[in-house]
Amino acid sequence: MSNKIKEILIASKAKEKLFNIKEAKVVKGKGIIGDRYYLQKGSFSQRLKDKEDFHITFIEQEEIDTFNKKTNLNYSNDLFRRNIITEGIGLNDLVGKRFKINDIEFLGMRLCEPCKLLSLDLGEEFLSQMVHKAGLRAKILSSGSFTFGESIEVL
Repeated sequence: MSNKIKEILIASKAKEKLFNIKEAKVVKGKGIIGDRYYLQKGSFSQRLKDKEDFHITFIEQEEIDTFNKKTNLNYSNDLFRRNIITEGIGLNDLVGKRFKINDIEFLGMRLCEPCKLLSLDLGEEFLSQMVHKAGLRAKILSSGSFTFGESIEVL
């Protein structure tokens, strides 16, 4: 299976339901146009405003599927509150590495570990089952756009 972007999800403010978009327009050093963190309206916007690892988040479809299977739950992708759902690529391997989608470059900054706030919505099993599996935080190094279905190229 080749790696690809399966879904692109954003919300315009904190705690708002994430929704699918067909094309992500990203701005270097800022985020996805229209997303809560781009607009500085996310739950952690004030705490993260001086950091470079809140521009965009990724999570593997395979980890969501494994979580649902292990917990006998059927949570939809949007409930995991990550921007990009990937398939066929190990995101943990991208920490400290540059990668690109289309012509846009990213830098994998750190794992996007499960947080207590999200576990209030998804349950305590979210914390225990998703440690080191809840995705990747990345810095956006160049502006541009991409659509779902495109692949991730490790540089």
